[in-house]
Amino acid sequence: MKKIKTNLEGLFIIKSKIFYDNRGFLREAFKKKIIKKNLIFAIVSKSKKNVLRGLHLQKKNQQDKCILVLKGKIIDVAVDMRKKSKTYGKHYKIILSDKNGKSLFIPKGFAHGFLGLEKENIVLYGCSNYRNKESEVTIDWNDKNLKIKWPVSKPILSKKDRKGMKFSKF
Repeated sequence: MKKIKTNLEGLFIIKSKIFYDNRGFLREAFKKKIIKKNLIFAIVSKSKKNVLRGLHLQKKNQQDKCILVLKGKIIDVAVDMRKKSKTYGKHYKIILSDKNGKSLFIPKGFAHGFLGLEKENIVLYGCSNYRNKESEVTIDWNDKNLKIKWPVSKPILSKKDRKGMKFSKF
């Protein structure tokens, strides 16, 4: 397992080895010596192709997250929402899949979203804090100020994600 830094402070890729045999495969999800945070809560989501979830964050009870794809392939995006950060408003985009062995660690203060690229996409989130619905904020997935190039113009969105706030209002 290897930690790879990104251009956004605190955000990093975890590259795991995948061990295949005739039964299937084995892959380590995360290790304390790499993440150094207590992940106390896990969520699994299943999404069809072209489902876009996000961009989500919690203002209070913020969460560090480790994102891992169990099945399928996604474009994963993290946006730095830390107002005092040098990279405030910048985003990082990566393809995560069950085959490439990559996970993304997203620190507190980032908005997160992803787009499903395959027929079935199963994503595991390891979180450092519990979900707090009253603290949740959704940022507009296609806000022009964020300059995120999604490969789809009309994704499948939840009601909540269709009503995301503009980045400038955050």
